[in-house]
Amino acid sequence: MNILAIDTATEACSVALQFNNRIYTRYEVCPQQHSQKILIMIEEVMNEAGATLNELQVLGFGRGPGSFTGVRIATGIIQGLALGSGLPVVGVSTLQAMAQQVIASQAVENVAVAIDARMGEVYFARFQNKQGLAVADGDEQVLSPVQAATLTTASDTGFAGTGWQAYPELAAAAGNINVSVSYPYARHMLPLAEQAFLRNEFTSAESVSPVYLRDTVTWKKLPGRE
Repeated sequence: MNILAIDTATEACSVALQFNNRIYTRYEVCPQQHSQKILIMIEEVMNEAGATLNELQVLGFGRGPGSFTGVRIATGIIQGLALGSGLPVVGVSTLQAMAQQVIASQAVENVAVAIDARMGEVYFARFQNKQGLAVADGDEQVLSPVQAATLTTASDTGFAGTGWQAYPELAAAAGNINVSVSYPYARHMLPLAEQAFLRNEFTSAESVSPVYLRDTVTWKKLPGRE
């Protein structure tokens, strides 16, 4: 399938295009610069592939959880592209995309993902390797590191996310871990978006919605953080 996927939910900004059996990507860790870079990245991969929107079948985006500002940027951009093209949209969990990257690179069976959610909490979820795809093993949650630690099991052999480094108590509970993926990458949203589309799990531009996990929050700005 021909798919364009974008992600701006964390400090990383990325775009991936699967077109005519080839993949074209852009990826950069660029905190607070996503709105300036994402459209340029999209234009670059489309030009590199010689593709137009009307040659695609579906659009994918990192629906969160992650930075409130970052998730809103991707949501707005994908809505604009979908409105202009009439293409269906698939929202991909940023946690699931990170687990997918771990599975693709290490072929582990179980992955625990923890993103630093600030204010002493993490966005947390576990995933299983089902024929090469990351499948959720329980709900995505926003938890304290101590609570997340209780959900980490001995069967978790893959780890991703900034939460492990941000909260030593979480890493200690998991034991001797190797965090190989810090941020989501749109390239690994492509297979997840394709499978979701084939299961008819897509929506129209008007119905696109982000996932924050936190419904309301008293935001505490910290230097250099969104």
